[in-house]
Amino acid sequence: MAKEVRLIVLISGNGSNLQALLSACDTGQISANILGVLSNRSEAYGLRRAEKYNIPTIVFHRLTNRADYDEDLGNLVATFKPDWIILAGWMHILSMKFLEKFPNKVVNLHPALPGQFPGTKAIERAYTAYQQGQIEQTGIMVHLVPDEGVDDGPVLATQTVPILPDDSVASLAERMHQTEHALLVETVRKLVVGEIDVKALSN
Repeated sequence: MAKEVRLIVLISGNGSNLQALLSACDTGQISANILGVLSNRSEAYGLRRAEKYNIPTIVFHRLTNRADYDEDLGNLVATFKPDWIILAGWMHILSMKFLEKFPNKVVNLHPALPGQFPGTKAIERAYTAYQQGQIEQTGIMVHLVPDEGVDDGPVLATQTVPILPDDSVASLAERMHQTEHALLVETVRKLVVGEIDVKALSN
């Protein structure tokens, strides 16, 4: 019997990318089980999404310094024995106190291409850069998180998204989110079945 692949998803907000993963696991598009959804914000709507699938949810507020928080969070996540930890809109930069517990197992989604617009408000910054004539397109990447670098780990997948002359930030964001959902699901699917050689990427 094939080994059950175990996923944990960390979120901080609406959870639309979490929803894409929930749906893909539910339909069998991804051959894995989401064992828990953790958030650092109790108001995160993604928690409600997980509850509709009867998936355990945990709110883990930061009440201590960053190192202690990350160590405690890592200890909590480790109880699930995850094969992969997916950061789907997780708005907290994880330190090595967390990451060292899960080498080559933490995956992040970022709404920009490699080397462009790390950190927050990447879509808005890309739109401004387009208006200033600096870029013609933006995109999405899914990458490993080996260390505390911001959105710069080994790249697992990318997808470009053109910026159209009549785009607003809202219309660009909508297309970005649609692309995010598809790219994240396909990348996680490949990770689960071993189509991506993570060890080769991380060397």
